[in-house]
Amino acid sequence: MKSVGIICEYNPFHNGHIYHLEKTKELFPDSAIILIMSSHFMQRGEISIINKWEKTEIALKMGIDLVIELPFPFATQSADIFARGAIEILDALKVEAIVFGSECADIHLLQKLASIQMHNDEYNCKIKQYIKKGFNYPTACAKALNCFKVNMIDSPNDLLALGYIKAIDEKKSKIKPIPILRIGEYHNLNLQKISSASAIRNAIKDGKDITYYIPSETKKHLNHIYFNEDYFPFLKYQILLHLSNLQQFQTVDESIASRIKKHIYESETLESLIQKIKTKRYTYNRISRMFTHILCNFTKEEAMKFSHIEYIRVLGFNQTGRKYLNEKKKEITLPIVTNFGSYKNAMLDLEMRITSVYATLLPENKKKELIEKEFKMPPIQININTFKND
Repeated sequence: MKSVGIICEYNPFHNGHIYHLEKTKELFPDSAIILIMSSHFMQRGEISIINKWEKTEIALKMGIDLVIELPFPFATQSADIFARGAIEILDALKVEAIVFGSECADIHLLQKLASIQMHNDEYNCKIKQYIKKGFNYPTACAKALNCFKVNMIDSPNDLLALGYIKAIDEKKSKIKPIPILRIGEYHNLNLQKISSASAIRNAIKDGKDITYYIPSETKKHLNHIYFNEDYFPFLKYQILLHLSNLQQFQTVDESIASRIKKHIYESETLESLIQKIKTKRYTYNRISRMFTHILCNFTKEEAMKFSHIEYIRVLGFNQTGRKYLNEKKKEITLPIVTNFGSYKNAMLDLEMRITSVYATLLPENKKKELIEKEFKMPPIQININTFKND
């Protein structure tokens, strides 16, 4: 059986994801669609507004065949680390292609840029120069590429696309990268026919009706919604508890640690703290990612232990997904985890801690239920003949 990969966070699943899925099916009509999905914390530091099990159920009902969890040490890192983890899983699963959204959707340009980033010493020197001038890493990369007379790209999806292409090259994988033009503007926070996940989350915060921008299957699961701001009391406690050694946490360096120490006492909200400490070098997203690591007690020492994917954790499948796994399992060298208790692994144990942190704000009965699911829940199974896309 042939297969194609998708890498998404689904925070939440919306009309743009339906478009992505339909385009993937048009390109690969006879292939199993395998989703690599972030679980409870996202790449740019956001909290998932729907838990990973409900996101898995939505994905399967909307047409995904097999859902695999992207572990926390990769899901909450920079674009390159995020991409490397996802590609390692897809490569291990023997996936033949990956379809991703892109603002430029020019595979030749993306491959040229990726090659410059990987193999050009002058490019790396220019990045260092721009960082010394105070630019953050993504901006430094974009400016460095611009020096090579190629179109500058700085949108999140194109930066992830470069990460995917570089990870495929580094892995010497046979996965074929295929960009499709992203519909809708990532930076536009106004609701439109195909709205960004950020626009939808903002609309939910503002109490706006989002019925026309998400499938009904997503709407069913918009209960007990929490945002980063809601976790601020716990984050502040963590910061104050470790005030003398904040740089022990992943992605926190000495300079930003000093800024956090300076402003934590006077900050009564997450937003006010971020606004006080962000600079041209330390962007909003980078700081949000740091705070995710502090909140979850994820240290540099712990991160160093998890440099590569160590297992494939199956969150759900339909008949096609099950058939694909059964056909390929003899070729897959990584352990396939369908039962938490059957495989002892430190990275898997970390996921238990992450779920426990995520569940902190839930009502007691829901908190207990979600934490128990982490070690009791088997993969969700959906009958593909039962559901149709909206």
